[in-house]
Amino acid sequence: RELRCEVVLMAEEKYETHQYDVIVIGAGGAGLRAAVEASAQGVKTALVCKSLLGKAHTVMAEGGIAAAMGNVYPEDNWKVHFRDTMRGGKLLNNCRMAQIHAQEAPDRVLELEEWGALFDRTKEGLILQRDFGGHRYARLAHVGDRTGLEMIRTLQQHAVHKGIDVYMECNLQRLLTDGGKIAGAFGYWRESGKFILFKCKAVVLATGGGGKAWKVTSNSWEYTGDGVTMAADVGADLMDMEFMQFHPTGMVWPPSVRGILVTEGVRGDGGTLKNAKGERFMFNYIPEFFKAETAETEKEADAWYEDKKNRRTPDLLPRDEVARAINSEVKAGRGTEHGGVFLDIASRRPADYIQRRLPSMYHQFKELADVDITKDAMEVGPTCHYAMGGVRVDADTTAATVPGLFAAGEVAAGLHGANRLGGNSLSDLLVFGRRAGLYAAEYCKSLNGSLTVNNDQVNAFARVMLAPFESKGNENPYTIHADLQECMQDLVGIIRVESELKKALEIIQQLKQRTRNVKIEGNRQYNPGWHLALDLHSLLGFSEAATLAAIERKESRGGHTRDDYPNTDAKFAKVNVVVRKKNGEFALSQEPLPEMPDELKALLEEKK
Repeated sequence: RELRCEVVLMAEEKYETHQYDVIVIGAGGAGLRAAVEASAQGVKTALVCKSLLGKAHTVMAEGGIAAAMGNVYPEDNWKVHFRDTMRGGKLLNNCRMAQIHAQEAPDRVLELEEWGALFDRTKEGLILQRDFGGHRYARLAHVGDRTGLEMIRTLQQHAVHKGIDVYMECNLQRLLTDGGKIAGAFGYWRESGKFILFKCKAVVLATGGGGKAWKVTSNSWEYTGDGVTMAADVGADLMDMEFMQFHPTGMVWPPSVRGILVTEGVRGDGGTLKNAKGERFMFNYIPEFFKAETAETEKEADAWYEDKKNRRTPDLLPRDEVARAINSEVKAGRGTEHGGVFLDIASRRPADYIQRRLPSMYHQFKELADVDITKDAMEVGPTCHYAMGGVRVDADTTAATVPGLFAAGEVAAGLHGANRLGGNSLSDLLVFGRRAGLYAAEYCKSLNGSLTVNNDQVNAFARVMLAPFESKGNENPYTIHADLQECMQDLVGIIRVESELKKALEIIQQLKQRTRNVKIEGNRQYNPGWHLALDLHSLLGFSEAATLAAIERKESRGGHTRDDYPNTDAKFAKVNVVVRKKNGEFALSQEPLPEMPDELKALLEEKK
């Protein structure tokens, strides 16, 4: 009764309320960079994060920041980086986004250095760059295998130095609109459970993906698809939701650490993949698309590792290719006893080199798996890692299809196409995080008149969020989440077929019904069960959109592999699957890719 009265009597002034020009939701690399830029443009800016400041998935990006700086290979340039990104994304990328990304990434890295980031160095004192899958040249600026951590440290200190207001452990659940324009956001404090209302002119989504919908994942508890679902709920377009990246190398043993990321830097620094028979199996899985520039024998590959001038090793093919190869080896009975394959760097590099170049990996395996990677091979296997799809945005401004809404980083679609190249995520955060902050600020300055937050809309959201406390049902949110993870892992995983996808869709609808009967005990003060009950809305929305899009795309391309449609189809070569909500339900359409200018087409046809 007390809760019911609390909702009924809540007037707007009883909520903790804040007024800003720009609200940035998410404090990873994209969110921090957006907040820094918006603040620099003179608009009042707040940074809101679901967890603690500094605990972002950007930290997991250990290998480096992809940028064609030419420090190791002077012949590298933005045109080659653009070509690699487009080819890695199976040409489904937004070409303008890929162009902007390749052109601006070097400046963003140098800017980060000016703000205090420390990078590994060449003998000449330049920023050192390492090899990564799908990149023609060594172009990942790095700090050992802790690059994401250094990036977050630098951006975080810069943001705090600028005096940007930060709201930590504040979970925003819904966006508010006025006349179809963004007017605010509503959520709650995780510690107290009290509601919080932000009034604003623009929102930048930098919330990441929804990998926590899968059972074996590198993602931690925060990755529940919040930004994607919030955007869809106010009418924004989603795009490319069928493309989920399964990183080829996650830990597989012991079970308590299954899915934790093993950086691609291990392979970039000389590590090789072997099956249980000790065979370097990747030579059997080189696609025609990459044969012209990939070593086809062990002798050729070893020569490449020594002089770095010829073709790349097949161990460094794009992630979708490597993940499918590992999956095939395991299914064929050539995997390890724990269902993975071996990643060996111990036999190829001296111990001091491994400890210097891969300190985090050395300690990770030593502490979590009791494996010394300077002596023994690692057991690895695919883990759900990254969403290529998300909110559909304008290439130049990062604006979503709802006025006042912007998105950058993993939550935004377009840059990576059907598959993301390793290292492109960190430069994506810097390039488009900056643009999101810049254009969100410009949008605020261009607005005439004021926006109004509808009290009835806010109170309705409050009722929905408190409903689990009053429920007479007996469903447990943890059970629903576990059932969703099993469903997505088994039926919407690396290899997909239509019958299983449709079954997954049925299960998701059943789970949505079950959420109406979730019962939460206790009070609102730091109640993890309640938090998960609220996150189920986003998890199920993300999963439903991804599954619907996977059914729609009847071909195999990048991070979307259909066993019943194993080949690419020219019909789908130039279309994005777009998902949007109509009357509360998802609707799909196939929409053409933006036309590529002739000068960019020419870059894709170049042999060198």
